[in-house]
Amino acid sequence: MSVQILPATADRFDDAEHALTGGGDGPSCQCQWWTLRNEPFRTTTTEEKTEMLRAELATEPSPALIAYVDGTAAGWVRVGPRVRQARIAATRIITANSPEPLDDPSVWAVTCFVVRKEHRGSGLMARLLDAAVSHARAGGARTVEGYPFDPTVKKRPSNELYHGVLRVFLDAGFDVVAQPRPDRALVSLTLDG
Repeated sequence: MSVQILPATADRFDDAEHALTGGGDGPSCQCQWWTLRNEPFRTTTTEEKTEMLRAELATEPSPALIAYVDGTAAGWVRVGPRVRQARIAATRIITANSPEPLDDPSVWAVTCFVVRKEHRGSGLMARLLDAAVSHARAGGARTVEGYPFDPTVKKRPSNELYHGVLRVFLDAGFDVVAQPRPDRALVSLTLDG
C-alpha cells in the first residue's frame, strides 16, 4: 500500500469530495462543522457548504490534508489555526479546559478525520495526524490541540470518531491537558521551531 498525504487545495477539490464521501456525515457536512456555529450550520444547505469548502481550499495555509492510498483519495484531516474554526470558541468542552488563549493564531487544532470505509483499520488516521502536525509546524504553529474520543471507555460507531481516537494522539506524542468526560480528552502538543 502506497500512501501519500498532500494539502487539500483548490485543484484537489474532487479528491477532497471523494475522501469526504467514504462514510459518515462528510457529504452533508463538507467539513464545515468547525467553521460555523450551531445556527448558521443548521441553516446552511449542503450546496452552500460545498461552495464554502471550495472557497476554503483556495486559501493559505490549506485547511486540511488528503491521504491518497495507491493514488486514490482515501482520507481527510482538518488542521488549522483555532481562530479560523469558529465553533471552537463556542464549544464549552474546549473553552473550559484549554490553557491556551482562544485568540492566539499560533494555536492550531486537529478537529476532523474522515477515513473511507475501505481503509479503516489500516493506520491511516495515525498517518494523517503525523502529517497534520508537520503541516501545523510548517504553518508556524506553536501548539497543536485535539479533542479526541476514547472508544475503550465508551464504544462508538466508526462514523462518530471524526474527532480522532485518543490512543492515536497519545502515540503521536500529545499530552492529555484535560479529561472533561471519561471518554473525551483535550490533548496538546507543543512544537519546537
